Amino acid sequence: MLQQPPVKVVQLTSPGRGAVTTLLLEGPGAAGLLDTNFWGKGNRPLKSQPADRLLFGHFGAEPGEEVVVRRCSDESVELHCHGGRAAAAMIEKVLVEQGARVVAWQDWIVDHHQDPITAAAHAALAETRTERAAAILLDQYHGALRRALDEIEKAALGGRQQTAEKLIAELLARAELGRHLVQPWRVVLAGRPNVGKSSLINALVGYPRAIVHHAPGTTRDVVTACAAIDGWPVEFSDTAGLHSGDDAIERAGVELAERKLLDAELVVLVFDRSAAWFQADRTLIESWPETLVVHSKCDLPPGAGSRPSGLATSVSTGQGIEALVCAIGDRLVPDPPPPGVAMPFAAEQLDWLTRFSRLT
Repeated sequence: MLQQPPVKVVQLTSPGRGAVTTLLLEGPGAAGLLDTNFWGKGNRPLKSQPADRLLFGHFGAEPGEEVVVRRCSDESVELHCHGGRAAAAMIEKVLVEQGARVVAWQDWIVDHHQDPITAAAHAALAETRTERAAAILLDQYHGALRRALDEIEKAALGGRQQTAEKLIAELLARAELGRHLVQPWRVVLAGRPNVGKSSLINALVGYPRAIVHHAPGTTRDVVTACAAIDGWPVEFSDTAGLHSGDDAIERAGVELAERKLLDAELVVLVFDRSAAWFQADRTLIESWPETLVVHSKCDLPPGAGSRPSGLATSVSTGQGIEALVCAIGDRLVPDPPPPGVAMPFAAEQLDWLTRFSRLT
């Protein structure tokens, strides 16, 4: 006789502090298993309760953990308990001791979708940070990428190699954006000490994330802050001022800043417009020719020297901040995709496209 598979216990809500944690019990005997631990009004068995009714009670021996239960069917029951990790961990421990098996939500998603692209999009939706990125992932969840891959295979098998190659090239051209639907773009603010980088990053993210002080060298570590630019997730990094110095801690901060610059997908070089323009400033631009140049403190009288063109900003008056936000968005995503477009967003999808392109 075949042994009945264990009931799966899946945590559907994000772990950590929160008002409510939701656990799903799924599999043959799910309602019966919970019945042995759930005490509600009148102690009536869950199977005798109407489906989808919310039932308040407690889990475990008195006083137990206060919970709200919803029986979707005899093989699917939702249990809602207090947020945080302790309550959910206790419930999971009891259920495992009684034969259940804890399953990660990512694995549960894979088991519930025949198409791996649909499963990957479902999982990515839980990680995305912006509505615009989520809309693109929803298109992939509803089959945009699957249809595009099927069309590529159909073209290749039908001898239409140029069509297949064209479709592959179009998808690969969108891969960078697809990768950043969940992973934020890395934007690094850099420049010499005391040019206003920390004030500028605070203005960009809308709250005081970086410490601002008049003394040069205040920022010695990399300070990061997440935001959204034109609907795209972005991680800003405020770095130590780029300069040569004798202080060991400041040198370490500069080295860390330089490493961060190498990893950046967009570098924003900030210069103090009220200070004189030096050869060191020009050298900095020559070192990072693809950078976005910003001249801060434009509300103050300009300093001496001829400087290159760039965006003029003032944190004090707000001048140029909106223009800078738009410029960053244009640099990151110069050609936003239309709704419904197919877009690869996971490494295995890029691997498939790369391998298939070699066969066409």
